[in-house]
Amino acid sequence: MLNWNSQKIGPSPPLIAVAGDDIVLPCQLEPPVDAVQMTIEWGKPDLNPRFVFVRHNGQELQTDQNTAYKGRVSLSIDKLKHGDVSLKLSKVKVSDSGRYRCYIPQQSKEYFFKEIFIKKISKLNKINQIFRVNPLDISRVMLDCKSAGWYPKPEVIWMDSEGNLLSAGPTETLRGPDDLYTVSSRVTVEKRHNNNFTCRVQQRNTNQSRETHIYVPGRRKTFNLINKIPLRQMKVLYWLRRMRRRLNQDTSN
Repeated sequence: MLNWNSQKIGPSPPLIAVAGDDIVLPCQLEPPVDAVQMTIEWGKPDLNPRFVFVRHNGQELQTDQNTAYKGRVSLSIDKLKHGDVSLKLSKVKVSDSGRYRCYIPQQSKEYFFKEIFIKKISKLNKINQIFRVNPLDISRVMLDCKSAGWYPKPEVIWMDSEGNLLSAGPTETLRGPDDLYTVSSRVTVEKRHNNNFTCRVQQRNTNQSRETHIYVPGRRKTFNLINKIPLRQMKVLYWLRRMRRRLNQDTSN
């Protein structure tokens, strides 16, 4: 039904939607004409069948419609009278992400809607933070940052209190059965007079981000944390420190 030699209009800027919400894919005929009796085809090229919504002679056709969209798509009859053939998509899913086309056979025009990004924003993608102190070297700490419930895949960056980027290890990425990503990252930092650090999880293409600020206590507070370690573990740590000191002396000699 699609005429690939038709006049193409677009593309338009991408849409960003939140999973579970309703969105409208805009498509306006130019010049505005009554489209109530026109054939209107909304398609998604990567689907099989590719038709999301088809309207012909004033009736919605479901024969060739992709089953993933049944009951979730609609047009406004009042807006059709003014050439507005925008498609309402209800309860969007991550799998709805992608490129859509609006085609009007009577006008031989194919209106592009470039791309839709569906992302999950919920309590899931809050950032969990933790820092670990190495009892053998209390001047350095390891910071951990983890966040879940993202789509598309985000990146993780670390910054110090002045906004300088910190060099971290490779980000660990896990994609779940719901197509959402969980990312985790860690960085080891030197303790200084200002021990504030920021972990930011961001998606550049959707301009979405979350961040958390981590304060690392000073040496005295760190020592208090070490004092809470059970005596048996403290003996092991003391022995390891002695062994490391002895090895350093042997190396210097």
